[in-house]
Amino acid sequence: MSTHANGSAKKEDSGDCCRAVNREGLDLIARWEGFVASPAPDPIGLPTVGYGHLCQQENCAEVKYEFPLTKATALQLLNDDIPKYAICLAKHLNDDVRLNDNQWAALVSWVYNVGCDNAKTSTLVKRLNGGADPNTVAKQELPKWNKAGGKVWQGLVNRRADEVRLFTTVPSKQ
Repeated sequence: MSTHANGSAKKEDSGDCCRAVNREGLDLIARWEGFVASPAPDPIGLPTVGYGHLCQQENCAEVKYEFPLTKATALQLLNDDIPKYAICLAKHLNDDVRLNDNQWAALVSWVYNVGCDNAKTSTLVKRLNGGADPNTVAKQELPKWNKAGGKVWQGLVNRRADEVRLFTTVPSKQ
């Protein structure tokens, strides 16, 4: 895994990645996930490491980087993880849904946080696929995703606000 010159994630020589996530999106994810050098439970008890990598095996044995992670290796792990969520999003959005780089990045951040299964069955995805205005959908639907473990978390309220802000910001270049 490497990055484009602008820092966005890319997957080389692989037909399974759909679209890169720009630097603004990666920065948003890293900022809200926070850096965790060694596997530890997140606020609702799920084992995570790096910038929100959800451990799949005991002690995050699937992670190819040595613990404790440095911020640089945590960013590499994030870049390794991002294509999975971008692929999920691309798979569940109709081909005629057109998103700019910031809109795409904001939605990948959201999928990274809520998971593919939640995203694919969401009203947000259904409305985008139905042709609704993307900015309207983001402003109305993203803030609804503010709960973890059944309760509202201020951190999620704030993250969703940042995702809406990124989504509705015209990128400096396309």
